[in-house]
Amino acid sequence: MIISGNNPAHVQQAVDALCAGELLGLPTETVYGLAADASNESAVAKIFKAKGRPSSHPLIVHVASSDCVPKFANDVPDFALKLMAKFWPGPLTLILPRRAERAAAAAGGQNSVGLRCPSHPMALEVLEACAAKGVWGVAAPSANQFGRVSPTTAAHVQSEFGPALLILDGGECEVGIESTIVDCTRGVPVLLRPGQISRAQIEQACDLKLVNPEALNSEAPRASGTLESHYAPTAKLRLMRTEEWQKALAALGPHAQNLALWSVQKPSHDLRGAGLFWRAMPSDATQAAHDLFSVLRDFDTRGVHTIWIETPPDTPEWEGVRDRLKRAAA
Repeated sequence: MIISGNNPAHVQQAVDALCAGELLGLPTETVYGLAADASNESAVAKIFKAKGRPSSHPLIVHVASSDCVPKFANDVPDFALKLMAKFWPGPLTLILPRRAERAAAAAGGQNSVGLRCPSHPMALEVLEACAAKGVWGVAAPSANQFGRVSPTTAAHVQSEFGPALLILDGGECEVGIESTIVDCTRGVPVLLRPGQISRAQIEQACDLKLVNPEALNSEAPRASGTLESHYAPTAKLRLMRTEEWQKALAALGPHAQNLALWSVQKPSHDLRGAGLFWRAMPSDATQAAHDLFSVLRDFDTRGVHTIWIETPPDTPEWEGVRDRLKRAAA
């Protein structure tokens, strides 16, 4: 059931559901999350079951503010505190040393935990109300079946889990791709997943150089959305350079069937009546990130068998979009 986040009674209904150990479709600025009390193991188990997600694959815990961090983490390094001060509330997840007595199930049994303070006003309202009732954090992975396309509207969530799930409607997600993830457990900031917040912004905020996981000898903690194959539509997705899809499309000609194309440049030949569905890719990385998952879901809804996507530029601002597309194509 979809309820309005603009209605105070509905927000209270959402808070009551979480505090009672139930699941909730929760809007954030990145994507919608499938939320449950992070300290309630039976509630967290419902997330894994609903998503078909392995219980060893950790969930990100969403908190109302940095004041809630000590409830879940200890030995927080100074550079992590700087990142919180700069980017929270916002689309940044920090992997921190976990308190032994908290959120073991949500952390996938690891001795670290991913924490984020979202900037969506309705998410913050829910989290603050939950904290006032002793629910200090909410585990909320993307509200979709495991490995599939993330949801950016309440309707997307309902299409995944049906009308029985309570979903707080906070409108279309502003960012559109998941948060940047930085591992803060190994003495230096390690980028585990790119997102809207760039490498340069992170390095400037914490006065340290970001490190890639493969540059360290120690094993990186498992983190959300870092599997080789993830964010995948039902249709087969292929990344192609501009000249590649143009050449392939010219070869297919009127024989193109059940094919979708997301590209900056419009096809030179209008083959839409011959089985091609085209959507314009924004030339701006921020807008492309906002549109990405909605476009993939739209293509799937149209029943296409194959999706061709123009490879984004190899520049820093496109890193988050490139990451999602490479995993979707895998």
